Amino acid sequence: MAISRRHQQAPATNGDGLPHGPAGPAPAPPVFEGDGGRAAAECGHERGHVLDSAFHGQGYATATSRRIFCDRCRLHRWLRVEAALAASQERLGMIAPGTAARVARACEPGRIDLAALEPEFRRTGHSLVPLLRGLAAACEAGSGEMVHLGATTQDIQDTAQSLEMRDVLDEADRELAAMTTRLIALAGAHRDSLMVGRTHAQPALPITFGLKVASWLDELGRHGERLAQLRERALVAQLHGGVGTMAGFQGRGQELLTDFAARLGLGEPVVGWHVARDRVAEYGTTLALLTGTLARIAEEIRVLSRAEVGELSEGWEYGRVGSSTMPHKRNPERSEQVVLLARLARSAAALGVEGMVQEHERDARGLRMEWVTVADVSHYTLAALAILNEVLAGLQVHRERMAANAASVAEFLCTEALMLALGERIGKQSAHALVYAVSQRAQSDGRPLRACVRECSDITSQISATTLDDLLDPARYVGEAGALTDRALARARHRPAAPGKTGAPQVARTEEGVPS
Repeated sequence: MAISRRHQQAPATNGDGLPHGPAGPAPAPPVFEGDGGRAAAECGHERGHVLDSAFHGQGYATATSRRIFCDRCRLHRWLRVEAALAASQERLGMIAPGTAARVARACEPGRIDLAALEPEFRRTGHSLVPLLRGLAAACEAGSGEMVHLGATTQDIQDTAQSLEMRDVLDEADRELAAMTTRLIALAGAHRDSLMVGRTHAQPALPITFGLKVASWLDELGRHGERLAQLRERALVAQLHGGVGTMAGFQGRGQELLTDFAARLGLGEPVVGWHVARDRVAEYGTTLALLTGTLARIAEEIRVLSRAEVGELSEGWEYGRVGSSTMPHKRNPERSEQVVLLARLARSAAALGVEGMVQEHERDARGLRMEWVTVADVSHYTLAALAILNEVLAGLQVHRERMAANAASVAEFLCTEALMLALGERIGKQSAHALVYAVSQRAQSDGRPLRACVRECSDITSQISATTLDDLLDPARYVGEAGALTDRALARARHRPAAPGKTGAPQVARTEEGVPS
């Protein structure tokens, strides 16, 4: 396992932790033509994935996700689990008094030279044994002999992965809480802001922007519930030995597991889950569902920011560049990035489901797939949350443009209202046929609907001119949009608060730059 001093994702491995094929020296760096090899000599070739890119990585991961899945932090997390195991075993009298304290001291940062272990990871081809040997050597008074007693590698790594997943969920909850607060303010501010409701990308009926945001808010609320439920099922310890029988724990395995799990703040599984990977698969799919909603919101912002629509726009700061050749461009690139991240998250989650198919009592193929998929889906989800929160903090809502767009197609937004009013007199199906014929003729001829309706005696004989004017006013046909928005807001405000604290988020601005 390659060890570096920067926060990065652990590289994919071959065997049980070997990064680059058979043991031996790493291949020589390539020589770039025309520079005499200077670029190769100056580059350590450590940043081979977009997540690690110094130039583009900020769009695919966050500082928090890098910290969680950092190479060195991951090894320290494994040491933390080993220290907890020793503490639980000492409490139960399975190892001598004082052993756990010595193991804990040896696990402290700086006590083990992690960089010096890198050749051993390559030589042994094992993902944990070199660290265990380093830990044993760092322990005082021979206490290293008791390290990892009765456990198997996957016990340590699965438990540590549960801790990683918990850290991700904590951060996701914080970001989701901030997003919820922003959307509550946005929906409330625009409870009655009239706009065009669209189906199949075409004008349909009038709605309010508040109701649109309420839909986002309600969907995110369900994701908050899913994340809470996921914690109960997925965040569990693993301590069952080589094949899940607890044979190496002196008959005290279940008691040991209870103490070990509680010490780490994790749940206690009924049986081992070395090959039962549904928890990890659910983790990935739950995050993928969350990013799907983030992408729906971001896509709506992107589409409504088109110049010909102009109802929303991302915040913009002088210095942001939209094109290398078209100086005027202001692209909704942050919204686009959220959609991209959701696609990547879904792909990673699908691989997590693939990892559920394992053989017998241990099958490292699925486990090693998780080393990639858990980190990737986590990076992409936390990045999507952070970026969309940034978009929402600076979102500009052009209320006047919404109203103008609704006015430009006002009559066609109200065909349902006309049909239902007419239907009260001649029946719904007959009314539909009449309004269909009139509205289609108006569109084909490029004429106002009102004019065509007035030429239809079958309608004018039933609907007065004054009533017709009222029926063709979109502001009068938003139904219960305001009440539904209020209902969604009330529910969002009364959902349990997520773990962690968030700063006071900004409210979306109008084009004048004041709270909307």
